[in-house]
Amino acid sequence: MRKGSFLIQMAALLLLGCSAACSSDPSERPARQPAGYFDVVGLLDAQVKQLQQQGPILQKRVVLRNNQPETSRLTAPNWANELQLFYQADINKPALRGAYQESATDSAGLTRRIFRRRPEVDHPVTELTVLQAGPVVRELTATVSQDNPLFFSGKQFRMRFGTDGSLSSYEVRGQQKLVAFDTTRYLANGQVVR
Repeated sequence: MRKGSFLIQMAALLLLGCSAACSSDPSERPARQPAGYFDVVGLLDAQVKQLQQQGPILQKRVVLRNNQPETSRLTAPNWANELQLFYQADINKPALRGAYQESATDSAGLTRRIFRRRPEVDHPVTELTVLQAGPVVRELTATVSQDNPLFFSGKQFRMRFGTDGSLSSYEVRGQQKLVAFDTTRYLANGQVVR
């Protein structure tokens, strides 16, 4: 009888421990810690919120292949859609901890932080560069590439910010190639008009 009682108590303890560890309530789970690199998502979320509130005009120019540029003036752009591609430059995910090497240089009150992907890491963002004046981001650039036997895609992102940290312009330059098809090159840039 004692052996059966002991097994029941152990089973109850295991179930109790598992229910605490496997809780479905997110507030009871430990927070996932970011990788410790630059928070691109936080910057973009803040910019989208600020731009939606301020409502500036967007002067946009797009060139696809080698065609003539198309320009448009958007009086009420959806900023979340306009900046959506830049979220691809996120390197701060917990799974990427240790995946990038960081270097920093200071010059004339500006700090340039460069995050380069380690050679053994398989992640599309090969490099992210952030230029800051104190805590204010002045420029963000990123190189993103994906390559497999059927498809190649390479993009270069650039965002520029004013002295107050608000977005002033952006640019996406890229190319993609599918097997048996020509390479498609594109360029899109936007100027925020306040």
